[in-house]
This record gives sequence, structure tokens and C-alpha cells, in this order.
Amino acid sequence: MTQPVAAVIPAKDEAERIGPTVEAALALPGVDLVVVVDDGSTDQTGRVARAAGARVVRHSRNRGKAAAMESGAEAVRLLDDAGTTRHLLFLDADLGATAAAASALIKPVLADEADMTIAVFATRVKLGGHGMVVKLSREGIRRATGFEAVQPLNGQRCLTRAAFEAARPLAHGFGVETGLTIDLLRKGFRVLEVEVDMAHRATGTDLAAQLHRARQLRDVARALLAREPSLRDLTRR
Repeated sequence: MTQPVAAVIPAKDEAERIGPTVEAALALPGVDLVVVVDDGSTDQTGRVARAAGARVVRHSRNRGKAAAMESGAEAVRLLDDAGTTRHLLFLDADLGATAAAASALIKPVLADEADMTIAVFATRVKLGGHGMVVKLSREGIRRATGFEAVQPLNGQRCLTRAAFEAARPLAHGFGVETGLTIDLLRKGFRVLEVEVDMAHRATGTDLAAQLHRARQLRDVARALLAREPSLRDLTRR
């Protein structure tokens, strides 16, 4: 019997896009459960997600991406049937209908060809930033493990429950993807990047977007320093 998959979707103020994302995730082969973690939204994200067919876990305040992933994974564990442990598929809330392409991430895990897959978007949205955070994460992963990541910050990932548990506690906030990759590679888990036809909303260039990037930079730097003190010079560039 093929092991089932649960999609976990951290979401904050995504009422406009969460519905189509949940519907696409529910239609994925192998997925029998979608859990949306409403991470302190001030809009109707949770209500829309539930109406679309998701189980919803709510944080009363925003706790960040890593905490939302942990909460979602714990909810899945509690919903697992006796003797069945679901694989975990993490998706961003703003993927909309393009979440249907996540089937390519699931297949290698179900076939026991990878312990974690990472999406590489075939069509890359032009971002408002300058790639500083991506470069920091990519170089940090390479120096720590030798792995050459194409899109190290991509949050669309499928992994076995064993791999997820081996990576806990997750790196804080936006450092979670960088930490996941390093921790699993160092522990001998198989990590595979997979090209997918997905797209999400691009980050803009306004003040809120720049503050978002600053938080990303801080969290990635912290994740790297916690795993490899010798990377201190890299994070100071």
C-alpha cells in the first residue's frame, strides 16, 4: 500500500489565494489530508481554507514560518491512522492552482528515491530584491555540505516523516529551508531538487518588502551560524 501524503500550508493573510491552493493540493495523487496553519491572520484565511476542504490550525499571533510548519506537522501526526505515518508536503499559501504541479515533488519520495525533494521553479518570477539572501543560503549550504542548491530558499518540499523528525528543532523563521537542507544532508538523507511548473506572488520593492528581506537575511544568517561557526565571515559579507 502506498504511504499517504499530507500537505501542510503555512498561511498568513492569504484569504485571496488560499482557496485555490487548498483545492489543488487536495487533488494531488497520494494526498489525503491538507492542513492549513493560519499563522495569526487578520483576514478570513482560516475560514476560506476550511471551506475549501482543509483542516485548519490557528496561531493566535504570528509565530513565523518554522513554527507554522512544526504545528502543521504535529496536527498531521495526531490525525495519522494507527500504523500509518504520512509523508509531509509543504506548500506556500499563495501558489493557487499551480500547486497541482507538486505531484512531481511527491513521486520521488513515494518511490523511495529521495528523503526530501525541493522544488525548482521552471518559470522564475522577477523579484524585487537583489538575490543577497539566496546567495547567502546557497553558499552557506555549499560550504557546509558540498551540495549545490539551485533554489535553496524554495519552500515547496516533500519529505518523509523520518526526515522531518531528524531535522527538528527547525531553524527559526525564514532560516527553516536552509537549516533543513544542511541538517538532512549532514545526517545522510537523500535530497533531490525537482523542476516544477509553479509560481507564487513576487515580493515587491516597497518598504514592507524590504523589511521582509531583512528578516530573511537575519534568519538565514542565524541558521548558518548555528550549524557552522566557521561560516561567520560569510554571513558578515
